[in-house]
Amino acid sequence: MSRDFPDIVDPWKAADGRRRFGGTVPLGRLARLAELLAPEDDGGPAWGEAAFEAVFGYDEQGLVTIRVSVRADLPLVCQRSLETYAEHVERASTVVVITDVGEQEAVPEAYEPVLVEDRRLALASLVEEELLLAVPQVPRKPGASEPELPADVSLERAAAKKKEPVHKPFAGLAGLMKDKDRD
Repeated sequence: MSRDFPDIVDPWKAADGRRRFGGTVPLGRLARLAELLAPEDDGGPAWGEAAFEAVFGYDEQGLVTIRVSVRADLPLVCQRSLETYAEHVERASTVVVITDVGEQEAVPEAYEPVLVEDRRLALASLVEEELLLAVPQVPRKPGASEPELPADVSLERAAAKKKEPVHKPFAGLAGLMKDKDRD
């Protein structure tokens, strides 16, 4: 792990100094992300680190902004083949610092808000947010093919569908409606 950055920064002081922080964070240190990753002991890719850079500054409206770029290989479980694979992630975005949830309505569309309390921002949580946004909803290993059923199972299913009687609960309704119209 590279420690060229503090754990906690004051975004306003960092923006005043046009500070730039970078380094790596172990994926295991990011608790919410770790819940989405493949187990470390399943023989797949080992959990590595996420490399990041955060550049603080002000925009033309005077808002404190942070340009965040993150790069990592996330070990995920393919939902098609159930194999562990490494999902390569490279993400960059610009966030704006807010101190109250009500301020997020005033944030320009080009930015994502990040809530900061007591002038303290954990850089690792900023990295974790970017990685969480990059995790696919349904992880799928590139090149994973459709799972194939054994031939005898697929034939059995097709035969079973042909034998099952189709239940039509409203089939007699048309006849009843015609009888009612005649009355």
